[in-house]
Amino acid sequence: MSKEILINVEPQEKRVAVVSDGELEEFYIERPQDKTIVGNIYKGRIEAVLPSIGAAFVDIGLPKKGFLYLSEIEFAFDSPETAHKVAQHQIKKDQQVLVQVVKEGFGTKGPRLSTHIGLAGRYLVLMPQDDQVGISRRIEDEAERRRLKNIFKELRLPKDVGFIVRTVASGKSKHELHRDAQFLLKLWRRLERTVQQKKAPAIIYEEYDLTFRAIRDSFTDDVSRLIVDSKDEYYRIKRFMNAFMNYLTRRVDLHKGDNLFEDKDVERQINKIFESKVYMKSKAYLVIEPTEGLVVIDVNSGGFKKKMNQEEAAFKVNCDAAAEVARQLALRDLGGIIVIDFIDMEKEFHRREVLNILKQALNKDKAKFDVLGISKFGLVEMTRERIHKTVQMLSYQACPYCHGKGRVRSAVTIAIYALKELKRFLKGKSQRQVSLTLAPAVIAEVLKEKEDLRSIERRFKTSINLVSDPAVHIEEVKIS
Repeated sequence: MSKEILINVEPQEKRVAVVSDGELEEFYIERPQDKTIVGNIYKGRIEAVLPSIGAAFVDIGLPKKGFLYLSEIEFAFDSPETAHKVAQHQIKKDQQVLVQVVKEGFGTKGPRLSTHIGLAGRYLVLMPQDDQVGISRRIEDEAERRRLKNIFKELRLPKDVGFIVRTVASGKSKHELHRDAQFLLKLWRRLERTVQQKKAPAIIYEEYDLTFRAIRDSFTDDVSRLIVDSKDEYYRIKRFMNAFMNYLTRRVDLHKGDNLFEDKDVERQINKIFESKVYMKSKAYLVIEPTEGLVVIDVNSGGFKKKMNQEEAAFKVNCDAAAEVARQLALRDLGGIIVIDFIDMEKEFHRREVLNILKQALNKDKAKFDVLGISKFGLVEMTRERIHKTVQMLSYQACPYCHGKGRVRSAVTIAIYALKELKRFLKGKSQRQVSLTLAPAVIAEVLKEKEDLRSIERRFKTSINLVSDPAVHIEEVKIS
């Protein structure tokens, strides 16, 4: 399997695509004005404590105050020099606290904060306020888990901090893990000094930008090449990798063509991310409809035409759909409550198999998820962690015409409405001539009822001039 990381750099935007055998697996966008703050560490000040909802608002120096659950408060700072554990009832206004952003702010909500600090490295996550070593649950091989635990016993790392071993650490040597641990420890000691020196609110640590996050999190051993289309970014990547992962530097290439994403057939696939219908190779398709409260995904057999009975056909389509659903959730970074409506299946073992395929496909996802099960009607309820703004949120705005309805009124409806508005406009006036400007499709509908126009002209003693303007939106009515 050929796997590549493609990085496209424009003056106002960076895009990263992870492609496996030509198929888009992951896609990310970062713009200067929308740069993520997830992972950033701040020294904040408690602005308000709300026991009724078990939370506090924290000033971290950003326009929107951060939201911190009281149950997550571990450490607070009474002064820049000292830190100690505090109980929930001791949290007071103006108290200083070290927090990390774990979720972007959405809409009117500020960013979600936690005092459980984590510094991510290549293979490890340093947990400064813990003293345990944990192994990623996605490393399922028991022998490998034991090997990693034994390595940490031999490393003789400080007892006052903890580590989480990331999934990509599987199969790595003691030397590689030790090097990563030492880098994170040095970083944390430096941040401790920064905490003592700065007054709240202040930023203590800024997470990597999109390029470096992609290298850290996605440049695994199965990636054959990283290709970037900017010379400046190419040399910046080289310097970064020479410092932290020198053995992978030879896999970095500078793209010499005009358009990297076009040349790799990625642009076409990216455009499909924004479509509600997703067709599969079998001609069956998904309909993905994100709403304010949840995401609904409907599985349809569409043009599926293999000769088999209804149960087997439904099972085959659902198996393909289960894998595609997981892929689309990751590509679109959809989160919250998700309901998947698979085609009805009579056999229990078919339903169990579809659910297993979905779970196995979701295991490739970096986001946390929880699948509740599958009902006899083929409904699956699940949740998926949403940390960043979705690709759609970054790329699209609410339609100024339909305002979220997803539809516009028909030409017939607007034609009827336009004549009503015309009569309202003419009432009480003495106008020898009036112009009615409409979209061409609406004009065509108005002309079908010429007698209505003549009736209005006679009633208001006026002459109506119809103006067909292709630039006018179908719902727009101009009277002058």
